[in-house]
Amino acid sequence: MATISGEYVIPPGTRGGRDRPQAPIVVQAYAQTDVGRTREHNEDSYIVVNLSEGEPLRFDRLVEQPADPTATLFMVADGMGGAAAGEVASATAVDVVLRHLREKFSGNRVVTPDELAAELTQAAEKANWSIFQQAVNKPELRGMGTTATIAALLKDTLYLAQVGDSRAYLIRDGVATQITKDQSLMQKLIEAGELTEEEALLSERRNIILQALGPEATVKVDVTVQPLRRNDVLLLCSDGLSGLVRPDDMARIVGEELDLSVACDRLIATANDQGGPDNITVVAARFEGNGLSATRAHDMVGYREYSDSAPTQEIPAASPEPEDPANVVTQAWPVTTTVDEDRRRRGRLYSRLILLVGVLILAFAAWRFLAA
Repeated sequence: MATISGEYVIPPGTRGGRDRPQAPIVVQAYAQTDVGRTREHNEDSYIVVNLSEGEPLRFDRLVEQPADPTATLFMVADGMGGAAAGEVASATAVDVVLRHLREKFSGNRVVTPDELAAELTQAAEKANWSIFQQAVNKPELRGMGTTATIAALLKDTLYLAQVGDSRAYLIRDGVATQITKDQSLMQKLIEAGELTEEEALLSERRNIILQALGPEATVKVDVTVQPLRRNDVLLLCSDGLSGLVRPDDMARIVGEELDLSVACDRLIATANDQGGPDNITVVAARFEGNGLSATRAHDMVGYREYSDSAPTQEIPAASPEPEDPANVVTQAWPVTTTVDEDRRRRGRLYSRLILLVGVLILAFAAWRFLAA
């Protein structure tokens, strides 16, 4: 069986044979990005890395490997800012997060859950600072930013760090459940009971996010945790997928395909069939092996804050220019649509959006009262 830096390449349409890795936990992974139907370039970035080795995995085919003894990193970043700025932001985020975690965890060292949660937070904060500093120093990059959905597999548990509205789903027993929470205006209105999820999907303001890496000097990173069971599938994606493909369809497609590379192809094709107005990025991983428990009736899947993470260190006063992100899959696109204009304004709107949410809620409540 062919190998690439210790990863096992699985022939399409299979789950491996008798030569597959023998380990308590086995990870099958695949990642893909697509420009979509209306953009000329791609501002999304992604990465999958075994942190004990520190080199990004390549995805010519489905990759199967034993779970990394340190942790395995999965990340999607959706850039914004117009011209090439979004590409710069997402590539910088991936590069800085990887460099920070590689520096902390390379070499098969033992990592605790508290340490991993704290370092995921600090990695995102450092990425935010680096993007912010670049925008300050280069006027042509001002206003740029990026979402970040970061997941790390440590033993039988996923730890996630979230900024923005890219998403992580866990597919278990044919059901896809979102395990991150959007930092968006629509999410706030849904939580306030002023909009349903169906209404939010149709809103013209559905692309307004309350946080991103880069527009402000500081950022609040949402850290969550999800225990895994045998045959669980993790799906990270940019909103080019989640905005067009419903969770039920994600679960159905993944359930119909043994090969995650084929499933990713179908997910992207489904988004493009709906018009493909945005870049589409998918990172998928299936977790198998006797080191994972079978699903039990009382198991919970969903958003759960990680409350025990240690405090992060102070961000340095200056951040170095990012290394050449040659290992990052990323492209760029020009901004051409009304929705894209909203995306460009996200960073500038951030400081005012909390007030806007309150005003909208009050106005909606007043309208209901007068209409009653």
